[in-house]
Order: sequence, then C-alpha cells, then structure tokens
Amino acid sequence: MKSLTRRDLPLAGDPSARFLPWLIAFMVFLAALALVGAEVLRQTAARWESGLSGQMTVQLAVEAGREEPEQVATALALLQDIPGVTAIEVLERSQAASLLEPWLGEAAHDAELPLPVLLTLSIEGSLPEVAAEARRRLQGPLPTAQVDDHQEWIGGLLNLTRGLGALALFLLLLVAAAAVVTVVFVTRTGLAVHRPVIELLHLMGARDDQGAGSFQLHALRQGVKGGILGLATAAFCYGLLDWTLAPTTLALLPPFSIGPRLLLLLALLPAIAGLVALLTARITVLRTLARMP
Repeated sequence: MKSLTRRDLPLAGDPSARFLPWLIAFMVFLAALALVGAEVLRQTAARWESGLSGQMTVQLAVEAGREEPEQVATALALLQDIPGVTAIEVLERSQAASLLEPWLGEAAHDAELPLPVLLTLSIEGSLPEVAAEARRRLQGPLPTAQVDDHQEWIGGLLNLTRGLGALALFLLLLVAAAAVVTVVFVTRTGLAVHRPVIELLHLMGARDDQGAGSFQLHALRQGVKGGILGLATAAFCYGLLDWTLAPTTLALLPPFSIGPRLLLLLALLPAIAGLVALLTARITVLRTLARMP
C-alpha cells in the first residue's frame, strides 16, 4: 500500500506551518533565558554564601569621649578568646570607604564622614553561638557595638533565589505547554487542509502510522529549525549584554560563567523542541485518524 509521503501532502506550503518555526524560536528563546537566569541566581547565591559563611562582622560606632584605638583594643581583648574565633581583622578606614564607594561615590573618602570601625571575625563551629557570646561580652563595655552574623541576610537571599528558581521552572513548563498547543493547532490545521487526500488514502487502506509519519517528520524539521533560531537569538542577546556590562564594575553582581552542564542543556534545546513537536504531531494525527470511519 502506498504510504503517505511529503509528495502526497505538501505541508511546507501550508500558511499556518510557515509561522511554526518562528513561534517555536520565540519559545526556545524564552526557555534559554529562563535557564541562564536560574544559573545566574544559583551562582550569585553560592558566591555570596561562600563569601560570608564562617564570618561575622562587628561594627564599632564612634562614642563620645572615647578614642577609636581604645575602642578597637577593648573589642579585640573581649573577642579574641571566644571559643570558635580563629582570626580577627580590623578593616582600615580606606577599605571601609571603598565598600561604600559604589553608593556614595567620592564622598565615601571624605575625612569628615563618621565611618564606624569594622572588625571581621573568622569563625569555626556554630556561628549563632559565637555571635551570641560576642553580643554578651560587648554589651557592657561597648554598648553601641553591633554584631552581624549575616544569617538573616543570607537566609533572605536564599529564599529569594529559591523563589525565582521556582518561577524559572514554571516559565519552562509554561513554554513547553505553549509549544505543545501550537503544534497541535498547526497539525490540526494541516489535517483540515489536506483532509480529502487523507480520507482517500485512509479508505484505500493506508495505515494510521503512515499518515502520522508525514506530519511528525515535518513537525520535527520545523521544531529543530525554530529551536536553532531561538537559541542563536538568545546567544546573541547574552553576548550583547555581556559586552555591554563588561566595562562596568557591579558591587552586587559577581561574574557569571556558563558551565559545561548549562552549555550542554542549552545545546540540546533545539533537539528537545524538535522531539516535543514530533511527539505532539504524531499523537494529534493518530487520534484524529482513529476517529475516521
């Protein structure tokens, strides 16, 4: 029995099929951006967490009637023998001003600006316990001292990262669902356009899987073509953004690198788009042909 081939059904000439690669390209573009965005958030959170884990900051405000060296010496004497404290570093005024420079500009280096003294403590063991002991010891001699173990800030950052990661996953699922609906619509339109030929071949004994073969091969080609176009557009946008931000020093955004795992996943997006289009077209055609007499 003669099978349904591309010569039998000129699917490439269907008006609806011409838009399929562009729609899939847009969806792959969104999927690539979601994947890159999720990886940026993961790397940023990991760098911030690794940079602040095992560390604690003590802030000494300037007190009236007391010299700054005296306050620093008192704080060092009280903190250095706390169990779990392995090292204490006193930040110079120029270093503290450099930390504020992204927000205050050159005014951060003004000698009249009342900057607090910052002490960075390296911790081994339970950070909350060390922070509680430091607060207890400093409360009397240095009542204006502030102890920050960064746990609240890191916890909020991680919660934000998890929420945005879940949002990226939802976006990926939404894109996949939209791709399936688009392929179903285009396939059904093709079936309606070529219905007389399909019914004739169906009555002549052509198998359903032969009919589905033409549609699924066409959907595969269109899906891969749209996937490559969408991935190329996403790569261009990423390169343009990276080139634009390269000269700028961002205090809160560490450098981002695309690792092998993410690169492999991005490279597979066109193949995944083609496979989704193929399976969707096949299921749609088989269900439609099964209802024919």
